[in-house]
Amino acid sequence: MKVTRNFSIFVQYLLDEWIPPRIRDSKLFMTIPMKLVLGDSSHDFMTFKDWVFSSNQKDISDLYIRTNSVQRLQGETDLNKKCTDEIVRTISGKTVLEVGCGRGYLANLISDNHDITACDIIIPKKLKKQFPKINFIEGDIQLLPFANKSFDTVISTHTLEHVRDLPRAISELRRVAKKELIIVVPRQRPYKYTFSLHTQFFPYKWSITDSFGYKDGVTIKKLGDWFYHESIKE
Repeated sequence: MKVTRNFSIFVQYLLDEWIPPRIRDSKLFMTIPMKLVLGDSSHDFMTFKDWVFSSNQKDISDLYIRTNSVQRLQGETDLNKKCTDEIVRTISGKTVLEVGCGRGYLANLISDNHDITACDIIIPKKLKKQFPKINFIEGDIQLLPFANKSFDTVISTHTLEHVRDLPRAISELRRVAKKELIIVVPRQRPYKYTFSLHTQFFPYKWSITDSFGYKDGVTIKKLGDWFYHESIKE
């Protein structure tokens, strides 16, 4: 069964805002709902934060492959409509890079009006066949395989919450952007037991500023998830 991003946001809001922290972070409380939703993958999700920061990239990649079926419950995209519409309105210039392109939904959406390069750690061969207009390149957000200021607009949605070295990832996004940087991250509290493989959490607007560093002229909007827009200065 596919669920919309808005429904996921609503469920997350109920769990994070209405359940007392002592209960919300209780293994006893979370075991049953996580088993119901995640099935055989529930153990991977419940133990994820115990080992992720000391693991190697292969172990993490294996985990994502192993849990791929439950991560696809969101459908073709993790974006909600408000964030999608705001991204389309904000893009500037001809060349666009999407980092963390997932199943190619956003890259395909904007490919008619922009020269789009889509990057992710693993790019399935079928994705290249499905979207022949998109230039797919495999790469890590923490070490992007592009020269400085390669793209007019750089976009990364629902990706930074998964990285281990957040400052490095943000620095790389800024490095390859010439005009605009657009980021979408979930508005979520940092609990141990979550229905997502997240290592970074952004519960407040100031959490974004604290994590990304203060910049003049930045726009941060609460559109279900957090929408962040930064104009790159020369």
